[in-house]
Amino acid sequence: MAVALKTQEIVLNMGPQHPSTHGVFRMVLTLEGETIVDLKPVYGYLHRGIEKLSEGRSYLQAVPITDRLDYMCALTNEFAYAVAVEKLADIKPPERAEYIRVILAEFTRILNHMMAIGFLFNDLGAYFTPVLYAFRAREHILDLFEWVSGSRMMPNYIRPGGVAGDLPEGFIPKAKKLVDHLWKFADELDTFLSENEIFLQRARGVGVLPPDVAIAYGVTGPVLRASGVKYDVRRAEPYSIYDRFDFEIPTLPNGDVYDRYMLRLLEWKQSLRILEQALEQIPDGPVSEKVPRRLRPPKGEVYGRIEAPKGELGFYLVSDGSDKPYRFKIRPTSFVNLGVLREITVGHKVADVVIILGSIDITMGEVDR
Repeated sequence: MAVALKTQEIVLNMGPQHPSTHGVFRMVLTLEGETIVDLKPVYGYLHRGIEKLSEGRSYLQAVPITDRLDYMCALTNEFAYAVAVEKLADIKPPERAEYIRVILAEFTRILNHMMAIGFLFNDLGAYFTPVLYAFRAREHILDLFEWVSGSRMMPNYIRPGGVAGDLPEGFIPKAKKLVDHLWKFADELDTFLSENEIFLQRARGVGVLPPDVAIAYGVTGPVLRASGVKYDVRRAEPYSIYDRFDFEIPTLPNGDVYDRYMLRLLEWKQSLRILEQALEQIPDGPVSEKVPRRLRPPKGEVYGRIEAPKGELGFYLVSDGSDKPYRFKIRPTSFVNLGVLREITVGHKVADVVIILGSIDITMGEVDR
């Protein structure tokens, strides 16, 4: 005769110092045996008051502060902020500057996705090899960023009105060579990882995010598109010069950990398509409009947004006519996407928490701001 075993709920703290969170983030798990029955995320350990800091600085002085949001993708942070300020002040950047921005933004997208894939496998238990492969390729992209801006991670390069300086001589051929290398590397990762039996068993059907839940929570980026929703700001509300390029918006139907991994790999390849076109089409000319050091936009409010690597990144700015924003509000991708963590984790085993969190791909600097 079978005897039902009694279980007792226990509360387990994961973090704030835990290697899987890639930052200071705490999850309060309620467990029944090894099954998660509740999850409470606790944020705020990395809060630096970025919005208030930016309200005390001029529009141009706020640029380096945006670098500290998603510090993996500083150039796209700057891009989104520049789009918002230019909308507020009615500034149109030169053609060449727009191409430079797109080129750097797509390299940033690839950099983010390769690191997300590397860290996902690291969290899964494939210690170091995939993530070190990703780091090796990332170095080539960071070398380009350093060559252009003088900095590898905090470039302060994309400014309202354009960019800080022109591309160095020889950049275009070197970037084309890197694009060729990244095609091969994407195919390499696809071959090594996508059909790995252990990965398939751990990732398929785990952390499923239904499309209606994703939309209800305001999820964007690869996490949303892996649930079958074809939404990308580059197509929904084209900014800069994205309407000139031929590229696809990949979607996948299942919304699980595996589809979120695969979607990033597919997007990586679409970014390479954009890069090939942009590097061929880039025109000569100036790279910045003349913008006063103490820019004073007219009174008003705007919301500027772009498709950052992790999803929609937006800046809501209110001008009172002075040289500082009256209100500086950020719509952070990681913070919004992290809101679904409980929805897609409850019912799974505690061992699955790490891989589910890794598949969302967050940066705590952007979550806490």
